[in-house]
Amino acid sequence: MNVAATTDGTQEEQGETDAPPAAPARRRGTGRIAMAVSVFGELLITAGLILGLFVVYSLWWTNVVADRAANKEADKVRDTWAHEKDSGPGALDTKNGIGFLHVPAMKNGEVLVEKGTSTDVLNEGVAGYYTDPVKAALPMTGKEGNFTLAAHRDGHGAKFHNIDKLKVGDPIVFETRDKWYVYKVYDVLDETSKYNVKVLAQIPKESGKTKAGHYITLTTCTPVYTSRYRYVVWGELVRVDKVDSKRTPPEELR
Repeated sequence: MNVAATTDGTQEEQGETDAPPAAPARRRGTGRIAMAVSVFGELLITAGLILGLFVVYSLWWTNVVADRAANKEADKVRDTWAHEKDSGPGALDTKNGIGFLHVPAMKNGEVLVEKGTSTDVLNEGVAGYYTDPVKAALPMTGKEGNFTLAAHRDGHGAKFHNIDKLKVGDPIVFETRDKWYVYKVYDVLDETSKYNVKVLAQIPKESGKTKAGHYITLTTCTPVYTSRYRYVVWGELVRVDKVDSKRTPPEELR
């Protein structure tokens, strides 16, 4: 019981009041908010881990898997060359690959070249040549035209990751069983629409050429880690060297 003073100095008793326990209610509300924030934070951490694992898978593990597959196919090609007698250029156009691309400026070693540019082909860590419509003038045929190639820039071997390092005058060498085809870069298009098929023309007029010749075109996605546009490099054949018994590479690769 409480006692309060009156205006005339006397005291009177006051009854006790039953005030609601507001503090515990506030604590319960605060607890729910804290729990919600905690759960939300854990979800963000989980999402971040999943995203991080996906990036690792896309940019590292797919490279490991693709490189293993490409090396296995490359061994088959070289084994075939070692045991196969000369039976014409058509014999090299097999499912295992037709040759190897060497581009010193990209610092990616040798790149096996196979038929086709679908993801099933390129995901195996190789470069593929365009076939439909017929845009590939295979060097082994000796015919004039444009030998057009594509490869991934990120993930799945990322064989053309450093395509932006190529400059005018840099060598591009294509190796077959019996010949080295040496090209020199003469033009670069660092961004164009992915629907721009004119860059693959047999006479690549977008590179300034107006007459038939022996050309090579490398294409890949750009900017890095996207597929919004295409990066294009054009080269022209400057000479053909025969492969000797030791497979001594041309001076551009030494």
